[in-house]
Parts: sequence; structure tokens; C-alpha cells
Amino acid sequence: MDVSQYLGIFIDETRGHLQELNEQILILEKEPENEDTINEIFRAAHSLKGMAGTMGYKRMQRLTHDMENVFSEIRNGKMKATPNLIDLLFRGLDALESYLDIIINTQDEGTEDNQDIIDGLQKVMEEGLGLSAGQPKEAPAPVPSAETSAPEGRHLVLAEHELLAAQKAKEEGDNIFEITVFIQPSCILKAARAFLVFKALEEAGDIIKSVPEVQDIEDEKFDFDFSMVLLTKKPQEEIRTAILNVSEIKDVVIAPANLAQGGQAAVPAPVPAGETPAAPASEVPQANEPSAPAPAGEAAPVQAAAAQAQAAPAAKQTQAPAQSKAPAKAAVNRSVRVDIEKLDDLMNLVSELIIAKNGLVSMNGDGEMTARDSSFNEQIEYLERVTTNLHQSVMKVRMVPIESVVNRFPRMIRDLSKKLGKKMDLYMTGEDTELDRTVIDEIGDPLMHLLRNAADHGLESNEERVRLGKQEVGSIFLDAYQEGNNVVIEVRDDGAGINVEKVKQKALARGTITEEQAEAMTDKEIIDLLFRPSFSTAEVISDVSGRGVGLDVVKTKIEALGGNIETRSVLGEGSNFIIRLPLTLAIIETLMVELGNEKYAIPLGSIETIEDIALDDVKYVQNKEVISLRGSVIPLIRLDQVLDVEHTGEEPASLTVVIVKKGDKLAGLIVDNLIGQLEIVIKSIGKYINNSKLISGATILGDGEIALILDVNVLV
Repeated sequence: MDVSQYLGIFIDETRGHLQELNEQILILEKEPENEDTINEIFRAAHSLKGMAGTMGYKRMQRLTHDMENVFSEIRNGKMKATPNLIDLLFRGLDALESYLDIIINTQDEGTEDNQDIIDGLQKVMEEGLGLSAGQPKEAPAPVPSAETSAPEGRHLVLAEHELLAAQKAKEEGDNIFEITVFIQPSCILKAARAFLVFKALEEAGDIIKSVPEVQDIEDEKFDFDFSMVLLTKKPQEEIRTAILNVSEIKDVVIAPANLAQGGQAAVPAPVPAGETPAAPASEVPQANEPSAPAPAGEAAPVQAAAAQAQAAPAAKQTQAPAQSKAPAKAAVNRSVRVDIEKLDDLMNLVSELIIAKNGLVSMNGDGEMTARDSSFNEQIEYLERVTTNLHQSVMKVRMVPIESVVNRFPRMIRDLSKKLGKKMDLYMTGEDTELDRTVIDEIGDPLMHLLRNAADHGLESNEERVRLGKQEVGSIFLDAYQEGNNVVIEVRDDGAGINVEKVKQKALARGTITEEQAEAMTDKEIIDLLFRPSFSTAEVISDVSGRGVGLDVVKTKIEALGGNIETRSVLGEGSNFIIRLPLTLAIIETLMVELGNEKYAIPLGSIETIEDIALDDVKYVQNKEVISLRGSVIPLIRLDQVLDVEHTGEEPASLTVVIVKKGDKLAGLIVDNLIGQLEIVIKSIGKYINNSKLISGATILGDGEIALILDVNVLV
């Protein structure tokens, strides 16, 4: 069987199962007796083992199988989750993640057997069960399985209208077959297999009944078998061949239907001699519900019981009053899996539509329209509303909860706690805060560096915390929330804080700053030195930190995403790193301004206010232009000088100043003219502009002209 077509699904599902196992084992470590957690762990491990086996990844399957055995014994109450076992299970999860990484890159699982982990699991299980080395476990009682027992069809009952259709088909010489199809238990997409079977049979005839109903089959609300009644002119063997041509079909039972009298048609399956009657429908487990293995002698009636459960409503339906309503259907899974490239294509089309809309708007505003064009103006306004709503809808589709990134951090903090010998807990809020998929993919590493920094540098040792009167267990917080058009992520701790004097002395010793610069620098400016390349205050280099690359990487990555990072710290109380990121990197609202003959865009999210400042109100501090605005001293930046733009007119009597912010810092950008607010599409400029640090991208205006987008984070 070719399973390559399922590789993408396998990777996504495996990631989900591994993350689920990580989270649940962390809970198990704190709550060893939590039965719900133990059951969740077992189900995830069982599913992961089955998927690995189906895809042919034997090493991955073997390791998961051994881990599943341990989980099974814990679930049965024969073992306890000891700290040693928890550590070993986490090692097993790391090994499974390594397998997955290799599969993603090569589609093969590699050659590592991880025998030491397997041996360790076996040893722990023998000790937990009180067995001597090599002593076999008590063999469980044999359970009849679908692999060894012959499959049997259902007993279906036709409604009156179905019976009439069958009798008419029989009169016309058609064959009437009752068919039961069995799907392999290892199948990942059983609903897809069932769909292919239905499609093959619909080409051969008419399906007048299915058990379960078609909707339930599409929603995967069935086990690994389903039945139907088919009216066809095709022979039985041809029907069988068509079904078995569908991959992952284990077997099929086909029998001619015997039309019964009395307004119904019964299509019985042969029952072996001595078989006990089927159990009542109320006792039959529902589809997709885990159930304990049936004892010997009880496995046979299950399918018959399921058939009875399905047949009962149909039988009652014919006897019920005509005005009775059908029972409401269960809620259907309304989500779909979409390739990110398709969303990117959709976003590009929306972007082109917005550019075209901007072109029509510019035509509408050039003064050449006449009174008769009022309807055209209305259509333009309508188009603006539609494109804005379309853009917002597409952006919502691209938004992903930040949970997909942060859910792996509790495990990381747990491992760091053991490695550093510090007691610490991680508290997270706002995991449901959403970011654009492109931002989500890039934010994981910066957050990891900040958390590792908090664990290693931020928190004191256990002894030091007790001496200072703090709780022995240190606290690290990761909070995410939306603020306007930005998402704010805070990483803070209750540790020692940043020693500004130590940072200053380290910078002086390295020659990063001079004595004169050190005297003039504020505490915040000194703290910002930590983001310099290769700058570190660590006394000892370890595999956790100390090489001076962490915070530098954080700042570079965040600024590349159009965001900024701010640091606040109180010595002895802790530190707080505040990250601000834009919701999207594709389409943004901007203020269009003019400098000379050139047009520039400033993101609205960075703009605090716009002021008209008289030249007499401009003051000088340390030879730099500043203004006093509502009690704040704000430095001025002449964009024409920074961007080397030529002036085309006389010096104005007043200055048009756009006040922008970066965290808690403000700056005034001096521009020549204001054009207005505009929704723009961000286009990459590559390496065409040497001074690209000041420019975050470009956009195409409605008249075809190019405008550059200013990066406020670099300017301020």
C-alpha cells in the first residue's frame, strides 16, 4: 500500500499526539493518581503506535509500543508513575520527536533504535510489577479478534419506500445485494475509504440504504465496518472486485437480499450454530468510543447488536405518525484542513484586488468626475467596504492561536529546572491570542531564548531565594494579549532583576562603550546593551546560556517581523521583556506622507498623534532638536536628512510632525505634507535599497507609483 499520500496528515497528527503526551505526562508527574490523565496518555500513545505502524515506521512503532505497555500497566493500577519513569518517558518522547524530524526531512525514520530507552522501560516495568529480570508477564486471556474470526454481515431492515424500490428493481431483473464492508483497523482515513467505496458502487447501481447513515459515515461516526443495500445489474463478483480495489479494505461480505413480506424486507446474515442472541441496542458501545476487550464468547454478537441498534429506528419509523419529526443530527465537525500555500495564494489575490481598488479611488479623486458619475462614486464606496471585509475575513483564516507555539514551553522549563538545580514554575495566560501564521512560525525561537534567559540568569538559586525571604520556587510568567493592531507578549520573572552597574562595567571592560558614554547613559540605555551581538554578563558558559547570542537573536528576529522589544527591570524584584508584534505582515493601514517629490508610508499602529509645530517651539538639547508636548520632551527626526531627500520649496513657517511611538519611547517625524490614510499591500524590496534598515518594505499605489514603508522601530 502506498502511504506517501498520507505523509502530511501523519506529520500533523503525530505532532499533535506528541504535544498531548508532553502535556499529559507533565500533569501525571504532579498528579500520579489522575485517572483521566492516565487514560488520555494511553489513548494518545495507542493512536501514535497505530499511525507509525501503518506508515511503515517500525522503529518508531516499537518504541511507542514499549511506552504504551508502561502506560497500560499504570492504567491497570499495577504500576506507579515514579520520577525515574517520568524522566524515561520524556526521553522516549524526545526520541520520537527526533524520528519525526528525520521523517519530515527524508520521509524515512533513520537507523537509530534507541535500545537504551527500550531497555530502560523494560527494566522499570519489571521493577514496578515486581518481576525478576527476564521473567515473563502473565499472559492475558485470549481475545477473539477480527484478524482471526470470519467477518459477518448485518441484519438490515428496509423501510416501506425502500422495500417498494427493491421490489420494482427485482421485477426489472436487477440484482439486490446486501453488502457489508470491513476497513482495516490501521486505516487513518476510514471516512475517505468509505467515500471511495460508495463512489464505486454508485457507478454500478443505486444504494437505497446504508447503516450507519451516510452523514454519520462522512463524519467518521462509525467503527471499521458499514453496510448497504445495492440495486444493480452487475454480477456479485464484479461488485466485490470494485470494492476490494479500494485500498485499506480488509474484507467484504455480499449476499443476495431476501425480500420479506409485510411491508419490510429483511436481509439477514448467516448466524453460526450455537450463537447467542444480540445484546440490546442500548448496551452497544457507540462508534469511536474506547471500550474494554470483550471476553471470550462475547465478541460475536457485537456486530449484530450494532445492526439491531441501527435497524430499530428504521422499524419504528414505519409505525410512527406521519407528522412526527426526525431526531436532530449530531453536530458536525465544521473545520477543514487547508494547505498554507493556498491561503498565501488567496492573500495575494486579495492584495491585488486592494491595489486595483486604490487605483479606482485615486481616479475618483482626481477632480475629473462629473455630476453624472455619482453612481460610480457609490460603487467605489461599496467596493471599498467589500474589499475591507474580504481582507479581514482572509486575515481571520490565516490567524493561528499562539498556543501552538507556547504549549511546548512547560516541558522545556521542567527540563531546565532539573538541569540547573532550581525549583521553578511556568505560568501562562492568553494562549488563545491569535497571530498571523507567518509570525507564528518565527516567534518560537525568540520566546525560547527569553525563557531560558529568565530561568538561568533571572531566577536565583533555591538557597539564595530562601535567604532573601522569597519563595523557594521561582516563578516565570508568559502572558499574551492583543493591544490595538498589535499583539503583546510579556516574559517576566520574580528573580534578581538586571544589575545595571554590572552591565555597565562589563561593557566598559569589553570596550563596547567609553567612560564618557557610560556617564551619559540612562539605566534603560545600559540595559539595551544586553541586546548587542556577543554581549553576555554570564560568568560561566554552559549549554543553557552565556555565549551572548540569545538576546541578540531575539531582537534581530522580532525587528525583522516588524515588532519591537522593551525591557523593564527592578533589581531584586525581577525583569520583564515586552514584545510587540503586528497582527499581520501582509496588508496594513498606513498614513501616506510626502517628502519632496517622494511618497512614504508610516504604519498607523505606530502613530501616536499628528502635530503642527511652530518653528519657535523647537528647542535644542545636546545639539539635538526637541519639542515639549503635553509635558513630554520629544526628539525630532528630519526625515529628509535621514533619507537624503531634496527639498523642493521654501522653508515652511511651521513643521508638520508625526509623533510615533516604540514601546514607551516617542519621536517626532518631520514631513512636508500629509496625503491621508490608506490601506496598503506590503511588498518585499529585497536587497535593492542599501539603507534598507530604515525601510521595512514597499507598496504599489493606485496610480502605479511606488511608495516606501518606513520602519519606525529603527528610526525611534
